Amino acid sequence: MGVTRTEVKEAAVPLKAKKKTGFLRDIVKNKVLYVMMLPLLVVLFFNNYLPMAGVLIAFKNYQYHGNNFFENFFLSDWVGFRNFEFFTATPDAFTITRNTLGYNFIFIFLGLVVSVFFAILLNEIKNKFLSKFYQASMLLPYFMSWIVVSYIVFALFGEEKGFVNKSLLPALGMQEVSWYADPMKWPFILTFVNIWKLTGYNTVIYIAAIAGIDQEFYEAAIVDGASKWQQIRSITIPLLKTLMIILTLLAVGKVFYSDFGLFFQVPRNTGALYDTTQTIDTYVYNALRNLNDVGMASASGLYQSVCGFVLVMISNLIVRKIDPEQALF
Repeated sequence: MGVTRTEVKEAAVPLKAKKKTGFLRDIVKNKVLYVMMLPLLVVLFFNNYLPMAGVLIAFKNYQYHGNNFFENFFLSDWVGFRNFEFFTATPDAFTITRNTLGYNFIFIFLGLVVSVFFAILLNEIKNKFLSKFYQASMLLPYFMSWIVVSYIVFALFGEEKGFVNKSLLPALGMQEVSWYADPMKWPFILTFVNIWKLTGYNTVIYIAAIAGIDQEFYEAAIVDGASKWQQIRSITIPLLKTLMIILTLLAVGKVFYSDFGLFFQVPRNTGALYDTTQTIDTYVYNALRNLNDVGMASASGLYQSVCGFVLVMISNLIVRKIDPEQALF
């Protein structure tokens, strides 16, 4: 068969021109979808990308020279990486980094295990009223502010009128404990409070994923004589694995950040507890409040963002090497 004239013309068209034409054709074909997406892109640009220019403050000795931000920015001197020396120069660098990473990895692991456990447990409750009641009860702490939670914790562990010291420990024949003076007890308190507050929200996510599993899988397993545990182990958990990996990878990207409300409000910023409650965020906040160094605060934020980005890329690369289909990208 001979080559047609149309095929010759198509072969003569450069590849880039074909791609450009295909892209424009796709825009015309899906113009309604692109128009619907436009407001979100505008918000994303102004809210997420335009402020990224502010990372330049991390390389400046930001001073208040004028009457507005831009005048202050352009009149401030460039100092290179001097603001980043804040972390290496402080004697508390190891402690705050250890606390930030340690707590986050504990929260990620326990949060995953506890959330999946309760999601499977609640999914097995056949009474719809009780199931909804338990879900709402678990979700309620998520909507409480950390200030409210700090008062609840203080009502439990306060030295003078706390429930634990005044009622529980005496009933058990034990001595009162100075909770706000003993830093070694707070890793357990903070971990429990974090799990208590956030488990409900994560559980709802996994319940929604379980609800999307085809019930024919379970019906076939029942016909084959599989027990409830075998169904959970062979059907539910494997089908939740993708969501578990995605949420874990996203959480890994924030391991250099800490929940400021948890670590600042709940321990009430007590100096005696800094050894186990001070994280990068609270340390920077206290330093910024005392020194009023905007460049140092910006450097810390950039440091956390870059480290989080690197960890996400490394974690995703590891997942992709093990199972490409489970990778985030």
